[in-house]
Amino acid sequence: MPDEIRLNDLVEMRKKHPCGSAEWVVTRIGADIKMRCAGCGRVVMLDRVEFLRRRKRVITPGPEAPEVTLGLVSKGGEPATSVDKNV
Repeated sequence: MPDEIRLNDLVEMRKKHPCGSAEWVVTRIGADIKMRCAGCGRVVMLDRVEFLRRRKRVITPGPEAPEVTLGLVSKGGEPATSVDKNV
């Protein structure tokens, strides 16, 4: 099972939540993983290693993160060839 985790992944955990649902939605990714129960809405945070150990499978993968590009844009909307000092 790949260790790739995306925002809005719908994952099935090995143990059910007390509400009866085993499905969770990933809402934050970092050193800790924040997830919301799909059944009752309870929010829980697990460290990444614990999350990967308790995860059973990804039911629905979240959307891929858009590619972010940082570039200089002149006032006319065209890409700038040098830094505009009068911005």
